[in-house]
Amino acid sequence: MNDTDSMDDNNLVCPICHGIGFVRQDLPITHPEFGKLIPCTCQAAHPNGRVTASAANLNRLGDYAGKTFDNFSSKGRMGLGDEQEKSLTVARSHSEQFAHDLKGWLLFCGGYGCGKTHLAAAIANHAAGLGISTLFLTVPDLLDTLRASYGSDEDPYAERFEEIRNVGLLVLDNLWTQNATSWAQEKLFQLFDHRYVKKLPTVITTDMDLEELDGRIRSRLQDPELVTVLKINAPDYRQPVQQGSQPHRSVLSLLHACTFGNFSLRELEKLNPEELKSLSAAFQKAQAFAENPKGWLIFMGPYGSGKTHLAAAIGNYRASQGFPVDYWVVPDLLDHLRATFNPASNVTYDREFEDIKTSPLLILDDLGTQVPSAWVKEKLYQLFNYRYAANLPTVITTSDRLDEIDARLRTRMLDKRICTIQAVTAPPFIKSTAGSVNRVRRIRKLD
Repeated sequence: MNDTDSMDDNNLVCPICHGIGFVRQDLPITHPEFGKLIPCTCQAAHPNGRVTASAANLNRLGDYAGKTFDNFSSKGRMGLGDEQEKSLTVARSHSEQFAHDLKGWLLFCGGYGCGKTHLAAAIANHAAGLGISTLFLTVPDLLDTLRASYGSDEDPYAERFEEIRNVGLLVLDNLWTQNATSWAQEKLFQLFDHRYVKKLPTVITTDMDLEELDGRIRSRLQDPELVTVLKINAPDYRQPVQQGSQPHRSVLSLLHACTFGNFSLRELEKLNPEELKSLSAAFQKAQAFAENPKGWLIFMGPYGSGKTHLAAAIGNYRASQGFPVDYWVVPDLLDHLRATFNPASNVTYDREFEDIKTSPLLILDDLGTQVPSAWVKEKLYQLFNYRYAANLPTVITTSDRLDEIDARLRTRMLDKRICTIQAVTAPPFIKSTAGSVNRVRRIRKLD
């Protein structure tokens, strides 16, 4: 009996390649073929080693035949910041290494159009070019096909599902479990669990947060010994300028003109020394925070004193570096959260509020002007308490005195270990069209 004859007919796992479908040749390190993968003998000796005609009809790899590592660009995209470009470079590097080794799992996380599917397809095309049985499936199509195969004589469900579970390389594009039926979640879990136990090479892409996925699947995706997680924070390549690094809900784009370079269009000569000193200190602290966001920065002062400009300048600077920024005017934020309860809303309250709570940088403008209903107080407390406990970078502007702010919020804002409160005592600015650059230079020179 040869090795391929000894395969378990139930599990269909080859003892040579352990179900992976390929092996490395035993060659000296100086040999030109050293380290290269070749198909295992089980590929020809057993149906599990090949993608059958029925599975080939499901395979979407042909749609992405042109996606390779050579034509994937991590540089040159219009509007990319340093961190965005870095995330693409790291993702490509790990992808090429994975395609070479085909060990473990690779999980791509990121928004629409960031490059996840291109890299996943490049891996699949590379493996298929080596003769490795490869399936590239979108999760919605996979579930639809499995449902349709029930009761089919031509395409029995059991055979189809078994082939997908054991294919040499499986790429699952667009993973989601939110609002999935219990049947769909169970099938996905069976698929994930089988490949997890067998440690079969698997690539997954998703635009969802891991916390939103089925708990059983999430626990396997969070195993660092098997899974490498690659987060890509680049914008949609189809509209990089419009989207930038800002979440879809952020209104920072409306304040794109607020930068450190054009801060203060007022007549500084009319400010008294104390007002000029407070404005200078606020400007310097805003710049320092923008360079290295840590803790909370709170600007307090009257309307028109420059608080919003400085907060937006921080956000615009971080966004230009490729970091995601959430910028909200507090009353608008509360209206937005209320709107998510509408059945017609295309986002759920839980997901939206979770995204805002966990934002890498949250800017809350105009705290204190909202109607202090019980619901408002509770939502703001939940938001503040989470970010306070997690010590997430946060910028807040308010024209209220601290004693006018809800006590539960105030106690967190007064914690000097993580919060810096900067008073801005300058009066409402007087708009000027000349000399603004020189005025900013004067501010920068002040101690």
